[in-house]
Amino acid sequence: MARKKKETALGGTGEWIVTYSDMVTLLLCFFVALFDTTEVDVVQLNQMISSLNNIGMGASTGGNTLSVGRMAELGNSINSLPSMEKGKMLATAKKKAVSLFQPEIKSNKVRVSSDERGLVISLASDAFFRPASADINIDETRSMLVRLSELLKSGELEGRKFRIEGHTDSSPTDPAGPWQSNWELSTARALGVLHYLSDFGVPEARFQVSGLAATMPIADDSTAEGRAYNRRVDIIILDEGHL
Repeated sequence: MARKKKETALGGTGEWIVTYSDMVTLLLCFFVALFDTTEVDVVQLNQMISSLNNIGMGASTGGNTLSVGRMAELGNSINSLPSMEKGKMLATAKKKAVSLFQPEIKSNKVRVSSDERGLVISLASDAFFRPASADINIDETRSMLVRLSELLKSGELEGRKFRIEGHTDSSPTDPAGPWQSNWELSTARALGVLHYLSDFGVPEARFQVSGLAATMPIADDSTAEGRAYNRRVDIIILDEGHL
């Protein structure tokens, strides 16, 4: 008996939506690839995510719009909250720091990052201090410290508190040297940075200082490269929750 070919129905509303969905997905991937995470606005990002919630739920259902609510006419929008404004200022300060220290970032003398504490500007100890010393090589680092002080005094950071943290690797200090342990060395290096920033016009009252020795490594301390990364002084522009 000859097998009958299964007839395939053509047309209908189901076929075109698959191709359309593929196209939308490809466009979304394209724009995600172009997305610059250094310029992210948290509020706008959340609005965009919200607007995409209903995609794929039905052909006739669209996402939420990004239109301004009625209360925004009175200035009552989430963007007007003081915490949001300060968050934007911190994001602006990060962009400014990356621009200010571009040459030093490329040479690994300075690193700019952010974490739950706030904006972190890391100074590589090997570029700022001589081995086993807390004396800053000011002839070579004056320009960087002046730029850093100008950033800390800028309007974007008005009213902010700063923390200077000294860090070392796990190699013990020389018993015959001036430092009994890495605790003293890391604290002295943090204080040295504080004194120069204060000399360049940043009020001392806005600072906190601590020496953490080798307790907070950011790289593998068993390698020479990792130890070099761990020897650092972090200047942290504190977020609201870490004042």
